[in-house]
Amino acid sequence: MKQITFWFDVVSPFAYLAFEHLPEALQGHSYEVRYRPLLFAALLKQHGQKGPAEIEPKRAWTFRHVHWQARRLGVPLDTPLQHPFNPLPLLRLALAAAPAAVQGPNRRVVEAVFRHAWRGGADALAPGRLAALAAELGPALDPAGTEVKALLKAGTDEALARGVFGVPTFELDGRLFWGLDALDMLAAALRGDPWFDGPAWAREGAARAGVKRA
Repeated sequence: MKQITFWFDVVSPFAYLAFEHLPEALQGHSYEVRYRPLLFAALLKQHGQKGPAEIEPKRAWTFRHVHWQARRLGVPLDTPLQHPFNPLPLLRLALAAAPAAVQGPNRRVVEAVFRHAWRGGADALAPGRLAALAAELGPALDPAGTEVKALLKAGTDEALARGVFGVPTFELDGRLFWGLDALDMLAAALRGDPWFDGPAWAREGAARAGVKRA
């Protein structure tokens, strides 16, 4: 059975849609998923970028596009009252609720934090809602404690070291597949599509000369 690592930040609507659509997209394949929270803002900082929601024309397109995608996939989606929001409380809660014997939260926990943010159109960080979510998940660790904070930082650092630059990212056999629209490509890799045994993957991923902006 193949293992897929799903790198995500709950702030991303595309990560939410990918999470919801994953079972359908990979139907018929044998796999297990390891869910790894990370801080998307740290990826942006590392690569000197702004998030899509921080650039107004891009924000407008992103949310039009994501709602169209949600309709196409049949996934309920409501834009949170405030976006972008600080995802740290939700990411830490997901890690705090992870069973002690498992590296990373299980699908039930990840589903709860994603749906908390992306269904209903409420404020993802409203104190009452966060308290209700914490009561539902029953975290084994203190979400605001140093252990959980260290786990999130370590996961983010590991993602950066592995070449993750955006969310959602799926890792399979050492290869990274970025974005909701990469699910078809991930499914092809799972079923052993011969393209992945050819030269294109390495050739097209190699560095090459090109104009660089100052």
